[in-house]
Amino acid sequence: WIRHSIIHGLGGNFREVIIGGAALNGDVENFFHKIGFPFTVGYGMTECAPLISYDHHYDFVPTSCGSVLEGIMEARIDSEDPENVPGEIQVRGENVMKGYYKNPEATAAAFTSDGWLKTGDSGIMKGRRLYIKGRIKTMILTANGQNIYPEEIESRLNNLPYIAESLVVEKNNRLVALIHPDYAALETHGISRDDIQKIMNKNIKTLHKSVALYEKIKAIEIVETEFEKTPKKSIKRFLYQ
Repeated sequence: WIRHSIIHGLGGNFREVIIGGAALNGDVENFFHKIGFPFTVGYGMTECAPLISYDHHYDFVPTSCGSVLEGIMEARIDSEDPENVPGEIQVRGENVMKGYYKNPEATAAAFTSDGWLKTGDSGIMKGRRLYIKGRIKTMILTANGQNIYPEEIESRLNNLPYIAESLVVEKNNRLVALIHPDYAALETHGISRDDIQKIMNKNIKTLHKSVALYEKIKAIEIVETEFEKTPKKSIKRFLYQ
């Protein structure tokens, strides 16, 4: 019934929903998969016109972003163990750009010496199926050599009660969660702003049940206003580092 209601609410006349542009919330993905909703996740970028990987919904594997396009695109992971240790996703193929218009410096920086386009995304690849971990430039490297992808932690945080959006940053060698509360939901449920810290502390305890030891949050900072964003609605991380 739930599956039928969602499909009907979206018009009903479609074969599948393709999701891309940003990471799909894990809880939402699990829910869609559980009810048999016809969805899949693809991966691409403008420089690849734009698709890199995709699976039909009946072949889609949760947490992946599809398989590299057969016969069109090649991909590799800049890692000694590409199935288990994340590295930069690099691609080449007929639909990869030749370069940036009248910008040879940017073009040179975008490609490896042997002609592969550097996506700037970190991930692993099993067979031809890609699993993205996060952006390389946002990755946090701990003193113990552990790689932390803040987007994965933020996705979990944003699904907890009364959190509108969040950022995970490193300050003084500690992971800090910057949290913008969902003030509208708090007001709707008659919750005082004085209780926000208590609620967020409880959320962090819940988060810690599902992350590795080195991914645990050491401090919380409440951000009163929404995070500043780009025209594409991505948070301007550099403003909060």
